[in-house]
Amino acid sequence: MHASAAQPRCSHQTRSRHPPSSSPSESSERNSPLRQRTRTVEINGTGTAHTAFGFWLKAAFGQPTTTGTTPKTHTFQSGNWTLPSMAIETAMPEVPRFAMYSGCVLDQLSWQMQRSGLLTATARLVAQGETIAAGTAAGTPTALGLQRFGHFNGTVKRNGTALGNVVSAEITYSNNLDRIETIRGDGRIDGADPTMAALTGRIEVRFSDSTLVTQAIDGGPCELEFVYSLGANASFTFTAHAVYLPIPRIEIAGPQGVQASFDWQAAKATSPARMCTAVLVNTLAGY
Repeated sequence: MHASAAQPRCSHQTRSRHPPSSSPSESSERNSPLRQRTRTVEINGTGTAHTAFGFWLKAAFGQPTTTGTTPKTHTFQSGNWTLPSMAIETAMPEVPRFAMYSGCVLDQLSWQMQRSGLLTATARLVAQGETIAAGTAAGTPTALGLQRFGHFNGTVKRNGTALGNVVSAEITYSNNLDRIETIRGDGRIDGADPTMAALTGRIEVRFSDSTLVTQAIDGGPCELEFVYSLGANASFTFTAHAVYLPIPRIEIAGPQGVQASFDWQAAKATSPARMCTAVLVNTLAGY
């Protein structure tokens, strides 16, 4: 019996590495992208409000109710389904470049309270279109009197009583805009409709008593007021009528004082039957 070792079998194939034939127009730019087509238009922006706070409140809540002679009291209420649309122009005269943003609707308004500094709010907007020009379309704007609220003029109240040991506070009101994205020849949206509004925030307090923790455990609401006052002719009061607090996590981080954070959320109250009210007192006739 003869045994033979199996020999490995291998084959050698030669493959052609010549590129495929191409047309003359594609001889040197075979993988280049084609011309981009016109896309849909989406315009969002964020602005900082230092002064003219009433105009931003009107954009957030709608037309106010104005009463009084001197001073005037402007009352804004949540729950308005009709929000104003604005046109905002940004000017760069040295270039020159003047951009007019039309159909601007306010989506969110937020600000903070702290021990020092000046009140500054952040406004988030949704716009419909943009028009660029070499000259202004707004003309010469009317100068408004500068009067700003300072944080040291602020007070936080709970159920009508000043709430002590507050380190900082945050307030955010959102209209939760729903963009109407229809088929149009210019690629723009038709508009933006407000949906269910939301009012949220945070208060940071030095943990000295169990008032807020007890409310959080019980699950009941309270009324929170955020007040700024510069005297009888200038004040701003923002009231959340039914605020619910979560049970906080209280941490002992070191030898310093213990602080607790409450990420609160407001809801529609029974009386008054709305979520919040903003009252601005000044000498302006209206907005």
